[in-house]
Amino acid sequence: MREDGRQQVCIVGLQEFEVLDLQIVKEYIELGNAARSTGSTGANEESSTSHAILQLAVKKHNEIKDSRRNNDGNESKGGKVVGKISFLDLAASERGTDTTDNDRQTRIEGAEINKNLLALKECIRALDNDQIHIPFRGSKLTEVLRNSFVVNSRTVMISCISPNAGSCEHTLNTLRYADR
Repeated sequence: MREDGRQQVCIVGLQEFEVLDLQIVKEYIELGNAARSTGSTGANEESSTSHAILQLAVKKHNEIKDSRRNNDGNESKGGKVVGKISFLDLAASERGTDTTDNDRQTRIEGAEINKNLLALKECIRALDNDQIHIPFRGSKLTEVLRNSFVVNSRTVMISCISPNAGSCEHTLNTLRYADR
């Protein structure tokens, strides 16, 4: 992951697709989910070990002019970006006490997830306290989400919680995180 001269985050191998149909969006979501890494942990048999991000750039195309048509008659890619919608599925890392039976790689992935979640929490805290400096560079996740924290943005967090009494502490921590 790198930052270009316009302070835009560039991720090596990341691809952008123009979609005009909801079915195509669903196919790309399924493709992304298939590539997502999961593993078995002490708390869950199948746990996400990576975050998933889907970003949709909403563009306004100007009136189609003959000079802007491609050979097949379609409007060229482009248009002015009028909005961006980011959907995140954050991998929830378990606490170290819950992961004692994991292998080294799973523990490393868990530590990276915790680092990203902590950096996200620090960005949220800085915004909540009206601080001038927002620590976006704390993790790759927060650098990718930088635009979600600017003045003209709206953010909603949907949390997955468990009604199980054994998950009460996890549920309360998740709700506190989301409320912040």
